[in-house]
Amino acid sequence: MFTHVHLGSNDVEKAKAFYDATFEALGGAQSWKDPERNRYFYVKDGKFFVIGEPLDGDSATCSNGFTVGFSITGPEQGDAWFKAGLASGGSECEGVGAPGVRERPDGNNIYLAYLRDPDGHKLCVMHRA
Repeated sequence: MFTHVHLGSNDVEKAKAFYDATFEALGGAQSWKDPERNRYFYVKDGKFFVIGEPLDGDSATCSNGFTVGFSITGPEQGDAWFKAGLASGGSECEGVGAPGVRERPDGNNIYLAYLRDPDGHKLCVMHRA
């Protein structure tokens, strides 16, 4: 359904350092700098993620209620992602970010971890048990 996600950044190099570290924790992604604009592309398994200055020239802002979710292989990878994100300029999300299993009434428990990137965008990793 989706081809890519593009998030705006007010400090593209700081954002790149954050995403380099967190994507490395998720198994890596090929990346390159756009030769015409101040933005970076990441690709893995045919899916694209882009971080860069907004194309309209205005400041980047976050969308309230918007979350980008990434699939993980298990809790160990999620813990590594969370640790890498905090170490590279990310922050916890409103007290719900700590990695762990969320028990669901139907028994289909899921592992989740949330971070905000250096620009404040909300990110999540998820693994279904």
